Amino acid sequence: MDDYYAASDGNSGHTRTEAQPSWKELMSVDLEAPLRVISLHDLLYCERLFYFTEVEGIQNPTALVYAGRRLHDDVVPLDDEAPEHRSLEVASETWGLVGKVDAVRRRDGRWVAYEHKRGRCHRGPAKEVLAWPSDRIQAVAYAVLLEEALGETVTQARVRYHADNVTAFIEIDDAAKDDLRRAIERARELRQTVARPPVAENENLCVRCSLAPVCLPEEERLAAHEHLGDEEAEPDANRPHPGPLPEGEGARHVPTLFPSNRERQTLHVVSPKARVGRSGETLVVTSENEAREKVTQRVPIEEIDALVIHGFGQVTTQAIHLCASRGVAVQWMTMGGKFAAGTTGQPGRVQQRIRQYAGLTDGATRLRLARRLVHAKVETQLRYLLRASRGDGPVRGACLPHLERIRESLRKVNTAGSEESLLGMAAKAYFAALPSLLSPQVPAEMRPAGRSKHPPRDRFNALLSFGYAMLQTAVHRSAVAVGLEPALSFYHRPRTAAPPLVLDVMELFRTILWEIPLIGSVNRLQWSVDRDFAISPGQVWLSDEGRKTAIKLFEERLEESHKHPHTGQALTYARMIELELRLLEKEWSGCPGLFARMRVR
Repeated sequence: MDDYYAASDGNSGHTRTEAQPSWKELMSVDLEAPLRVISLHDLLYCERLFYFTEVEGIQNPTALVYAGRRLHDDVVPLDDEAPEHRSLEVASETWGLVGKVDAVRRRDGRWVAYEHKRGRCHRGPAKEVLAWPSDRIQAVAYAVLLEEALGETVTQARVRYHADNVTAFIEIDDAAKDDLRRAIERARELRQTVARPPVAENENLCVRCSLAPVCLPEEERLAAHEHLGDEEAEPDANRPHPGPLPEGEGARHVPTLFPSNRERQTLHVVSPKARVGRSGETLVVTSENEAREKVTQRVPIEEIDALVIHGFGQVTTQAIHLCASRGVAVQWMTMGGKFAAGTTGQPGRVQQRIRQYAGLTDGATRLRLARRLVHAKVETQLRYLLRASRGDGPVRGACLPHLERIRESLRKVNTAGSEESLLGMAAKAYFAALPSLLSPQVPAEMRPAGRSKHPPRDRFNALLSFGYAMLQTAVHRSAVAVGLEPALSFYHRPRTAAPPLVLDVMELFRTILWEIPLIGSVNRLQWSVDRDFAISPGQVWLSDEGRKTAIKLFEERLEESHKHPHTGQALTYARMIELELRLLEKEWSGCPGLFARMRVR
């Protein structure tokens, strides 16, 4: 592991002194910790899965996983004829293992370890019932732990496959124990590495893996197909999707392992007198309606992915505890729409942070990512202006000088020395062209007078700033959920309290997620110049009604789908944010070239 520091020191200019501990010394406690028996099951299933769960501590329980955990209580009957123990915790310093056996039963005068599986069994050449290798090693491990715990010889373990209603019998002999020793040795080897193992060669394993949305195996296979492993390769948004990977003389179907839709919604609390409490596994939101009558709304925790408090709504400690324990982010925004703070229930993922630090302290990596980000943003702005002015001569004529300046910025992205100045030049031309896209029916009060931020001085800029703040909260909670450190960035500098990595990724989505739907809503005359805004000298804010309308517009946009140019999969924009963050992590995790390939059509 010292090689890791040597490499990063060379790129970043930092020097590790003799007084600083090595990576192995820092991680020594974790390396000596006992292995979980279930991690050996993951190891035999897929070494990359083992690395995610055991080394990086990443979990992504799905409905199938929860169903498996409830299997024993819901399906498996108690044995009335023989002594039995359920969910027996066992551990051994000799083997260095800990675990919980599904069931232990007395059969023919001996204890037998039982493992229950929801799926189907493995079949041998004569169609005999066998255990899958991962299930077998798990059962063997429980048997040897039982043997030590009970002080009796355990000669057999059994795996019950409920989909087939059959049982596989496993003999606990010297060969089985040797297999267990080899698995433990391999697990400890992987624990000491800082690089994730490659994706599984057997693609069928990925189809039912709960961590496929984290691993993104199909995206990596597509990248290999396109030869994007070369770091010199630059993304080309005009390049057609390569289609399914070839397989022999035919072509295989490419499964979509990354979920297209988000499973939960965001709960926005706008009323300043609202109070969010807890009742069991439910959040209870209490507020007042226009008649000052008490209104109560109950929201099950499994239905939301984040709780966003706008203004001065109250949240109880019990509610925060519930959100933290269920991985639901809690975020606070000021009345003016500025992101103030946020929490997350995700534990710190040390390995991911170390890789991110190593990647983003490398100057070449930062420059490559910055250029790709600027290229993606400017090209998206250009495409949007061209699309919005298509077929409208006067609008296209008004946009033409600005389009030329944006094109000039785009041509210089990969050759100029300052991406920041190019992005600024393109943004200035883009915002100068935006008023041309507003229809003649839009009232003068809704038209922008340039770009003003701190504070916004007209209604259009107030809407822009509020939408950007909501985008920041969406990107921030996704970045934390993915396991990235928001403070370590490649483009924005830490000049303000805003996490620079969040600002980086926001650049990909500002036009797509907010500017396009906002201009559409303004052209539809969706905003009331009096009802939706609060005017004070020198600044304009959104009223309570305006905030509700903006939140609704933003959340509806998150639910719209877009086909990703790399994967060819149609995703909601909410999922697209998560996908781009996971592709960003791959830039320093062994599969570069995938980030920032999304463009507006």
